[in-house]
Amino acid sequence: MEDEYGDMSSSGETFTFPGTFTLEDGSTLESPSLCYNTYGTLNESRDNVLLVTHALTGNSDLASWWGNMLGPGKTFDTDKYFIVCANILGSCYGSTSPASIDPATSLPYGGSFPDVSVRDTIALQFALLSDLNVSSIKSVIGGSFGGMQVLEAMFASTRELSVRSAVPIACGSSHTAWQIAISEVQRQAIYADPSWNGGDCLDVRDSKGLNVARQMGMVTYRTARAYDLKFGREKVGEGPAYGKDAKWQVKSYLEYQGDKFLSRFDPITYVKLTEQMDTHDVGRGRGGIAKALLSLEMPSLVIGIDSDVLYPLHEQESLFSALGSVEKKFVSVRSEAGHDGFLLEQETVGKAIDEFLERIE
Repeated sequence: MEDEYGDMSSSGETFTFPGTFTLEDGSTLESPSLCYNTYGTLNESRDNVLLVTHALTGNSDLASWWGNMLGPGKTFDTDKYFIVCANILGSCYGSTSPASIDPATSLPYGGSFPDVSVRDTIALQFALLSDLNVSSIKSVIGGSFGGMQVLEAMFASTRELSVRSAVPIACGSSHTAWQIAISEVQRQAIYADPSWNGGDCLDVRDSKGLNVARQMGMVTYRTARAYDLKFGREKVGEGPAYGKDAKWQVKSYLEYQGDKFLSRFDPITYVKLTEQMDTHDVGRGRGGIAKALLSLEMPSLVIGIDSDVLYPLHEQESLFSALGSVEKKFVSVRSEAGHDGFLLEQETVGKAIDEFLERIE
């Protein structure tokens, strides 16, 4: 199967928040940092800005996952826009995370890293944008975990830093019991690994728990049909027709994906980021989901993947219907890829975003 990401790294610039950053739950981080990348040039009005937000295991290097949409004349047109892509707070790609040093102990945070919400991530990204002298954001665009950040950015819009439009992709208005359950069984796989050690496992690169968690995730990101079309009941090499020694091609693929993931992620970061996704609920503290979404009036494009098992299409349809925007559009992308369609169907997704951005001042 085609990988959803290219080479992943922590390359980019670093923004450091000046002083104490207070999280939604009241806990604090001292001078947390965000890794970010920019593309294009900020105009004199400081308002030609696109904020692009990434998914669970993504990074701030937009070219490594939506690269076909980035460049002159493309969706993320570097001749027209100033594109900012910032890493998630708590991620292992250059931002303050469980691997960072806790100033209070001079040791890595590890399992003591605080609980971060999607709102916290957006608050820190907005501090970055202010530091970059941005006055207004033409659009915030992102899929999956990135889509959750898009929705929170809509609520974070202010007169000083306004969000003029938004494109949430492949997500709903809250993390549902189904999505929390899928994340929880992945976390339970990590907890069951003897190397977990209460979360103090940053140096473990052979975590069987994280390996299995990634394999679970890879199943939910695609569809039954996609797996059948790619692998069927094919084997790798010689071996029995069935049983514990059967060399199923799909088994080999999942093991490869699990092993590869260990080179770029650690168990505690995976736990903390999936927990951050579970905080997603636009209605929390805002009078419920319906009231909250009705208050969002900026132009919006909601995109869903018709084969998505993890974030089913009906969630995007409900989100679209509940938005208070007068100018809004819904696009269902046809794909066999399932949830990963938001990363893989770049031509279709890009065209929908292009047409939407052309109508936004």
